[in-house]
Amino acid sequence: MARALELAEAGRYSTHPNPRVGCVIVKDEVIVGEGAHLKAGEPHAEVHALRAAGERARGAEVFVTLEPCNHQGRTPPCVDALIAAGVSKLWVAMSDPNPLVAGLGLSRLQAAGIETQVGLLQPAAERLNRGFLSRMRRQRPFVTLKMGASLDGRTAMASGESQWITGAAARADVHRLRAEAGAVLTSIATVLADDPSLTVRDFHPPLALAGEGLGERALRQPDRIVLDSRARASVHAKVWAEDARRFWLTNTLPATVPQGVQALAVESDGSGSISLPKTLAVLAAQQVNHVLVECGPTLAGSFLAAGLVDELVLYIAPSLLGSDARGLAALPGLDRLDQRVQLQFSDVRQVGDDLRVTATLKDG
Repeated sequence: MARALELAEAGRYSTHPNPRVGCVIVKDEVIVGEGAHLKAGEPHAEVHALRAAGERARGAEVFVTLEPCNHQGRTPPCVDALIAAGVSKLWVAMSDPNPLVAGLGLSRLQAAGIETQVGLLQPAAERLNRGFLSRMRRQRPFVTLKMGASLDGRTAMASGESQWITGAAARADVHRLRAEAGAVLTSIATVLADDPSLTVRDFHPPLALAGEGLGERALRQPDRIVLDSRARASVHAKVWAEDARRFWLTNTLPATVPQGVQALAVESDGSGSISLPKTLAVLAAQQVNHVLVECGPTLAGSFLAAGLVDELVLYIAPSLLGSDARGLAALPGLDRLDQRVQLQFSDVRQVGDDLRVTATLKDG
C-alpha cells in the first residue's frame, strides 16, 4: 500500500476534481502491475495496473488507495474491470465518500467473491485527498490561507509597497501551493491594488512515478476565483486570462463578463459582503476540491474569524517593517484575550531565507 500511495502522488497536481489514486497488483509476492490516476477523464489507477499485469492479474491481490468506482462517468467502472480480471483480494486504504460510490464498489466486489479489506494506511490516503474528502463530506472545499509577512507581522508599508517582503524561494513555493490546491481565491481589493495573474509559473512537478513522457502534462493552471460583491473588477484584469477556469463571485451579476468567465451570484452576509460559507458551497458545486486563499488582511481576517481556514501557511521574512506598516490580518471585535483565534503549529521549516510556518485552527 505504501507503494500505491507513492504512485498516487503522480496525480497531485493534475487529477482534480478527481481524487488522487494509486494501485499495485501483487502475485506470488511479486509486483506484476501498477498504475496511477493522472488526469480527470483518463483511465483510473486500477485500469493502468490491470493493463500492466495482463493475465497475471488473475488470482492476484490488489492494493488501491481508494475504493474502486462502481459508476459510469467519463471512464467505465473500475469494479467491472477488477471482476473481469479475476483478482482474488482487494486491499483498500479507504472507502470513497462520493455518494455514487460510498461502499457500492466494495459490495459489488464482495458479491463477485472477491475478498476485501479496508483501512490499510488510511490516514495517509486521507491526507493525500483532503480536498476531495472535504468536498464530499462537508460540501465545501478544503481552505488553505496563505500569507507573507515580516518578522514583526507586517505585510506592506503604510504606502502599500510590498514587493517583495519574502524571498524568491518562498515565492516559488507559493506556486507549488497553487498547483497543488488547483484553485486560487482572492478579493477585489487585491485585484484592484495589484492586478495579479494568480497563475503557476516556474514550477515543474516531479516526474510522475507511473508512466512516461508526462512532463508539463502533469500540471494544469489552477481555477481563479475573485470575490467582488459590487462587480468592480475590470474585464481586462489579468486574473481573467484564458488559460484556466475563472469564477467571478458577486452579489449582483455584472453587465459584462469576459468570455469564458463564470459569473455567479452569491448571497450577502448581511453587511454587504459576500457570505463566505455560501461562497464555499457554490465552489463545491463547481467541483472545486481545495482553495488557496491569497488576499489582503481584511478577507484573511474574515476567513479566520469565521473558522473557515483548514490550514494556514505563513511565510515569515527576516526583516522588520515597523509600527506604521500594515498588519497581517484584520480581526475586528477582539477585546479580550479569550476571544483570540488560537492556532496549533503542524510544520515549521526554512525556505530560502524565510521561514514557512504551517498551522491549523486549534479545536476549542
